[in-house]
Amino acid sequence: MEDDVDRLIAAWEHERPDVDVSPMHVLSRVTRLALHLDRARKEAFADHDLEPSEFDVLSALRRSGDPYQLSPGQLVHETLVTSGTMTNRVDRLVRKGLVERLPDPDDRRGVQVRLTPTGRAAVDGALDALLAHEKQLLAGLGEREAGDLAASLRTLSRPFDR
Repeated sequence: MEDDVDRLIAAWEHERPDVDVSPMHVLSRVTRLALHLDRARKEAFADHDLEPSEFDVLSALRRSGDPYQLSPGQLVHETLVTSGTMTNRVDRLVRKGLVERLPDPDDRRGVQVRLTPTGRAAVDGALDALLAHEKQLLAGLGEREAGDLAASLRTLSRPFDR
């Protein structure tokens, strides 16, 4: 069965027979799937009045376990953004009542960011919606195919991990 990427590759092979376009077989599909996933994430989070960047912060806090709090530096590490970006995200989430800033008991100059009960409900609801969308995106694969794809993608992405 042919897809859009096959047609795109065929056109490149016709126009540029001098180049090897074989990486496009994988990476163009990954790019297109990422766009679909991005749309699904936005849709799932919008139902919970969240932006994807806000979900990233809330989910890092939620995954940290009770009492669902991390330092801004830990949040920067978990979400791969700059400290200035994190400050803006936390400010926005504080205004929305989804997180609160608390003094760090181990550092008088530091703060901890804690998920509020409202924030926990929002991130849990958004996660449920996201997983429903993601299951739809993967519906064309069997369990074994999904496992094989996950293993291949893990191998491909491992060099980029911290």
